[in-house]
Parts: sequence; C-alpha cells; structure tokens
Amino acid sequence: MSQTVQLVDTLKKILRERKITYQEVAEKLDLSEANVKRMFSKRHFTLARLEEVCAMADADLGYLMSRMHEGSMIIDTLSKEAEKELCGNIKLLMIAQLLINRWEIEDIVETYEFEDHEVTQLMAKLDRLGIIELLPGDRVRNLISRDFKWIPNGPVYKYFEEHIAREFFNCKFEQKNGEILIFMAGMLSRQSNSQMQTSMRRLAREFDELSKEDGKLPLNETYGTGLVLAMRPWELSTFAQFRRKENTKKFRLT
Repeated sequence: MSQTVQLVDTLKKILRERKITYQEVAEKLDLSEANVKRMFSKRHFTLARLEEVCAMADADLGYLMSRMHEGSMIIDTLSKEAEKELCGNIKLLMIAQLLINRWEIEDIVETYEFEDHEVTQLMAKLDRLGIIELLPGDRVRNLISRDFKWIPNGPVYKYFEEHIAREFFNCKFEQKNGEILIFMAGMLSRQSNSQMQTSMRRLAREFDELSKEDGKLPLNETYGTGLVLAMRPWELSTFAQFRRKENTKKFRLT
C-alpha cells in the first residue's frame, strides 16, 4: 500500500473520529459532496487540500503521519488459537465483532447487557489477544484494521457459517424491510462460473467499502446487515434421486 493511500485512509479515520462528514468537508472546500467522495475514493489530493482537511480535524501533516505509522501496526488477522478462544466465549466474540464494525466501547456497553466486572475482564482478554490496547484513563485503542479478515474456514468463520445456515434464512425476505433473496438455477460453463465468481467478489468489495464509509455515521442511522453470496455446482437432491445413473461429472476450474 502506497504512503498516499495510507495517508488518505488515515485522514478518513480521523474525520470519522471527529464525526466530520463529507458534506461538511465539501462545504469547507467549496466543492460538491460527490467530488469530495471521489477525492477520497481515488485518494487524489493536492498537498494544499490535504492540509485544509487536516485543519478541519484540528490536525496537521505531522499528526497525520504519526497516526499513519501507528496504523501500520494494526492487525489484519488473528491466529487460529486466538479465534478459538473467541469462539469459546460468546460475549468476547460479540465484542470483537462489534469492534471490527467500528463500534465504540461506550456504545457496546450502552446497547448490550454487560456487568462492569465483565467489561473489565473482557477488555483484558481482548488486550491480551491483540485486538485492543488498554490505555490510561480507561481509554481503549482499537487495533483491528479496516482490512481485517477472519481466517478462511477458521474457527470464527465456521461459527458464523453454522449460525447463518440455522438463522439467516429463517426470514420472509420482504423488500420493504430491507431484505432480499434471489435464487437462480441454470447451466453454466466453467468460463461463466469464473465470470460469476469475479462479479460476486466485486459486489462483496462494494459492500465492504460501503460498510467502512457508513462506520462514521451515528449508530441510530445504521443497521446491522448480513450479506450472503454463494454459488456452487449443485443439483437438488429431490431431482437427483430420479437420475437413471449417478451424476459423476465433477466441476474443476482449469
């Protein structure tokens, strides 16, 4: 990642911390909000613009550089053992996931039922696991990066996978409630399958970017949202039972 990208991403984080919106930046710079969003998404800033936005956040380039270097120590993944420990304590896992979603500790305690001693113990465990850093004055530094990912097919991934299968689809999926379910079935070649996988990864990245942008909004303006993207060569078992011969055709991308 280039230093320019890191600087702009750090500036975005500082603006979120200061609760400064793109609209406010646009008004300060006498630009449209769309132009400001484009500047941040493309990381295209002149030095003068960078200094202007820093000034809005009561910061300077020195502070921005310092925060950027701090960010370089932030973790992108946990060890398998750390994930296992999280899965062994649902409240610990819950707080970790909320921190990944950029919740503040104060908001977590206000929203969910935690005893004071529980919070102290859980924070100590998260500090030991490297998810947060406990600071003087009961302050907390979140060490989870914006690019954090659970281990593919690791303990936490499997935990969520199990509960997704049992709970996520127990829903009528009504559009008026912000819900949607699209199921399609057809015959695809290997090439078309590969093309669909590329499109699905692109959509997942878009969801991730929107989630990061909306992380700066107040909690009462955002909603916990789940997105499941799945595709597999597959035949319904009730259809397969009528085959004259077992389907032995195996899908392998070349």
